[in-house]
Amino acid sequence: MRLVIARCSVDYAGRLQAHLPLATRLLIHKNDGSLLVHSDGGSYKPLNWMSPPCTLTVHEPDDDQRDAGVTELWRVTHAKTADMLVVSIYETLHDTAHELGVDPGLQKDGVEAHLQKLLAEQIELAGDGYTLVRREYMTAIGPVDILARDAVGASVAIEIKRRGGIDGVEQLTRYLELMNRDPLLAPVAGIFAAQEITPQARTLAEDRGIRCLLLDYDAMRGIDDGVPRLF
Repeated sequence: MRLVIARCSVDYAGRLQAHLPLATRLLIHKNDGSLLVHSDGGSYKPLNWMSPPCTLTVHEPDDDQRDAGVTELWRVTHAKTADMLVVSIYETLHDTAHELGVDPGLQKDGVEAHLQKLLAEQIELAGDGYTLVRREYMTAIGPVDILARDAVGASVAIEIKRRGGIDGVEQLTRYLELMNRDPLLAPVAGIFAAQEITPQARTLAEDRGIRCLLLDYDAMRGIDDGVPRLF
């Protein structure tokens, strides 16, 4: 992983156009090729980013750019969509690289682990005719919570969270990108399942063709919620 703090401007061209004016930012270039642009705020969410598969190339600025103070250009191009993130570097304040090794993956807390077990046992909650293939289906970047098949036998990857946010959708997106490269699985659909899903996460999931599923933990455990009923 390479960490660069630089005075830079950023332009995104593709399905949308976006511009970040000149400011000091943190640039994170990961071993998977992705690039994230962070400010000193906003918690975990980058200001802009490019997800893999993508390639970063470094270019010399032209005369006009050099006269404006640009020292180098980073172009990050997505392999499938040709979307491009262009970072104009004016001054590099810090530049280090670190080898992090293989990450063991996120360890689920007790509720998430139990939700996974319950949904595997009650896979019909994901859809009529669904069948379980296995829990903790391993990919090159970690295990997806549940691999299932729908009523027509197509593969479905299910990621489970207690509270579903944008980071969970991003995680499932990465799993789907890898799994859809496997001809024995593809095409693989995605389901983002959680007790609660934020509006931003739902919007992002739906934009990426991922279905959202709300889980009622108490109902799945067979616990009466105390709501009066006639029957």
